[in-house]
Amino acid sequence: MLRKRQLVLHTKIDVLTWEAALQRLLEWGRKRDRRYACMCNVHSVVTAAYDSEFQAILNRADLATPDGAPVAWAVRHFTGQPQVRINGPDLMWKALAAAAQAGIAVYFYGSSPATLAALGAACQRDFPGLRIAGSAAPPFRPPTREEELADIARINGSGAGLVFVSLGCPKQERWMARNCALVAAPLIGVGAAFDYHAGTLRRAPLWWQTHGLEWLYRLGKEPRRLAGRYLVGNSLFLLGLVRQMLFQRPLRRP
Repeated sequence: MLRKRQLVLHTKIDVLTWEAALQRLLEWGRKRDRRYACMCNVHSVVTAAYDSEFQAILNRADLATPDGAPVAWAVRHFTGQPQVRINGPDLMWKALAAAAQAGIAVYFYGSSPATLAALGAACQRDFPGLRIAGSAAPPFRPPTREEELADIARINGSGAGLVFVSLGCPKQERWMARNCALVAAPLIGVGAAFDYHAGTLRRAPLWWQTHGLEWLYRLGKEPRRLAGRYLVGNSLFLLGLVRQMLFQRPLRRP
């Protein structure tokens, strides 16, 4: 399948539909391909503009969707294609529904034991045929390599065809890139999706999502934690995007 991508600042974003994204994940899941997928929002794209190692991680990803509305808008502007936002929480839920029908087992890696328990209950409620091969919540401190390898052994032994990773950006992307070759299944980074679907974190109402304002809703809920990310990050994204629009050149790293 020919892959079409568009550069947004320094990150190569896939240009594709919901159906194509899901089809790609299911094909990988059936074959248990060793791949990883990133959902790219303003925060991750701006981080990549100033961090060459993280930039390489995103650009090596086997799938990099426009998770944020501004990123999807940029893809539409530069390509002329009707690119929609393909975000982690919705992609995960659609993929779980498809996995249940296809008989593909799934694994959840990240968050906390309480969230994973609530997420498992929500999945069994909405997808009765879904086989959850396992789940694990790594420690909040940086894990040792021995701990990571033990987690990977459990994932591989579970028989999972799709592994959803919820460690937050950029931690989850770094984890996936570091371990992709060792995990016998595609890795899908979904950010806060576990918390949303478990009900431990409230997601923005649909109106805020469809108008590209989910970030503002989250900022209002968690101002101390997110003020720097959104106010500074969004400004840097806008400046970089204007530069790219005017000169067709991405933002320069200092």
